[in-house]
Amino acid sequence: MSTYVTKIRTDKSRLWQNKRPLLSSLDMELTERCNNNCIHCYINLPAGDIRAKEKELSTEKIKDILKEAASLGCLKVRFTGGEPLLREDFEELYIFARSLGLKVLLFTNATLISPHIADLFLRIRPLEKIEVSLYGMKRGSYEAVTRVTGSFEAAWRGINLLLDNKIPFVVKSALLPSNKKEMDEFESWASITHGMDNPPSYSIFFDLRCRRDSEGKNNYIKSLRLSPEEGLKVLTRNKEKYFIEMEAFCSKFTRPSGEHIFSCGAGIGGGCVDSYGNFQLCMMLRHPATVYNLKKGTLKDAMKGFFIQIRQMKANNPGYLTRCAQCFLKGLCEQCPGKSWLEHGTLDTPVEYLCEIAHVQAEYLGMLKKGERAWEIRDWKKRIELIVN
Repeated sequence: MSTYVTKIRTDKSRLWQNKRPLLSSLDMELTERCNNNCIHCYINLPAGDIRAKEKELSTEKIKDILKEAASLGCLKVRFTGGEPLLREDFEELYIFARSLGLKVLLFTNATLISPHIADLFLRIRPLEKIEVSLYGMKRGSYEAVTRVTGSFEAAWRGINLLLDNKIPFVVKSALLPSNKKEMDEFESWASITHGMDNPPSYSIFFDLRCRRDSEGKNNYIKSLRLSPEEGLKVLTRNKEKYFIEMEAFCSKFTRPSGEHIFSCGAGIGGGCVDSYGNFQLCMMLRHPATVYNLKKGTLKDAMKGFFIQIRQMKANNPGYLTRCAQCFLKGLCEQCPGKSWLEHGTLDTPVEYLCEIAHVQAEYLGMLKKGERAWEIRDWKKRIELIVN
């Protein structure tokens, strides 16, 4: 509060007169290039990839997109990549986004956070916690993931700059062969550093390449995935917390979705702009039939027309119609058009790995008996009540 400015929480404001803005948040991939080469990553091109750099959106085009986003009611933009700090115009784009009143959530590996960048975040606060990916507490474990010599020291320089300047951030990790034994050390450091009551989040089931650009890389990523049973052990390390969270989640989201393949919130109030100007319903879904070219249209047109049409799509795959469409674990299962695209290059092919993960959790929660298939269950409402009550 000051003589000139009055701060009002958005949920207390009458700005939208009880209506949601057309676009409340936006993901922007500033580049697909990255200075690391992480073994599990679904979207990383070499930092020096000239062809990719030449195709990336210009500074002015990104500004135009941000201006339109703000005009549609957008309150938050996430700058991601690749590594967004590789963009030479990152500071200009960041300041521009903040000048529009947008909160900025930065997703970064922290290796390129310099004293200058830290000072920028100190002078002009992002208003959202920076998200830092941290893949090991020791040089050997960290660089076994990033495959870049010197990246461990660079990451910790960046993290310490954030700490020294008291710039809020959270850390995330991926559970991989080289760092599995460091979980306790990582969580202890995160707890002490951030005062976190809960452990930091981990990626454990790993998405395949968004561009479907390398069968070899995809096969390697698959080899890094935990089995559904191993993943369950990680998810349920705090059994009480897991049950509390899943009770609330399952009561809201577990139910059959029918033949419509979009049962998530993709394309509703948000979306993702890729490095080259394609507007996607979500970050993972890059099927050519589902992306909107912003060089030929606008965010508004995409949200009010194209995205609505895409979300009305129905499944044609017999396996989907007989299984996924009938399955009450749809909310618990991550099966979606984006995952089908990553795994199969289609929009409605069941992903067996995701199905197995959902069934293992459902058995653990008591919603299924060993060997039962969720799409064959007719008294599914009673099954949900077993854990809710």
